[in-house]
Amino acid sequence: MYKYVKRFLDIIVSLIVLVIFAIPMLIIAIAIKLEDRGPAFFKQERTGKDGKNFKLIKFRSMKINNDVRDFKKEDEFTKIGKFIRSTSLDEIPQIFNIIKGDMSFIGPRPWIPEYYANMNNKQRKRTSVLPGITGLAQVSGRNGISIIDKINYDLKYVENYSLKQDISIVIKTIVTIFKRENVDIGKFGIKDEIDILKKQNKKNIKIKENEDQLVNV
Repeated sequence: MYKYVKRFLDIIVSLIVLVIFAIPMLIIAIAIKLEDRGPAFFKQERTGKDGKNFKLIKFRSMKINNDVRDFKKEDEFTKIGKFIRSTSLDEIPQIFNIIKGDMSFIGPRPWIPEYYANMNNKQRKRTSVLPGITGLAQVSGRNGISIIDKINYDLKYVENYSLKQDISIVIKTIVTIFKRENVDIGKFGIKDEIDILKKQNKKNIKIKENEDQLVNV
């Protein structure tokens, strides 16, 4: 029942946020365009509810020629990009994802498909609810905790899906934004997290195969 209430609240709050932030969003978009003439928005494939992919929308914070998959050099941020990333203002356009139904305000963060591809079945249960702009993992350490801890917090969120938990996360999110800690891990951090998932789950598969062999002896 709560998922229907939550969806209703998401739509109402999204429309309110859209009205309040309409002018600030326009100013940010213009500032991005003026700095390097590139697009104001950045769209990227992310994994949503039940493992289905969608296009996540953010304000572009990196230079137009930056390649997020080029691991030979660091990400290059624009001046306005550094500011909106550190203050989480780059996340505001995700309200369009919320209105569309791809996301919620609160839930596990939607990651690039490579994460989901390297998760085991238990870990994939984090996608049994809509992904969110903020969530339990974000207010419990953000990018300062390991990928395994992030997933465990997401699973805990799913298991305790409730209005009470969401209210608690909203309050903690406000504190987290002002702290501006562990905001971004960059493409190298993302690569490391995916590698950790690959290694962990390959190890678990091997253990499972060994256990099955012992049972069949």
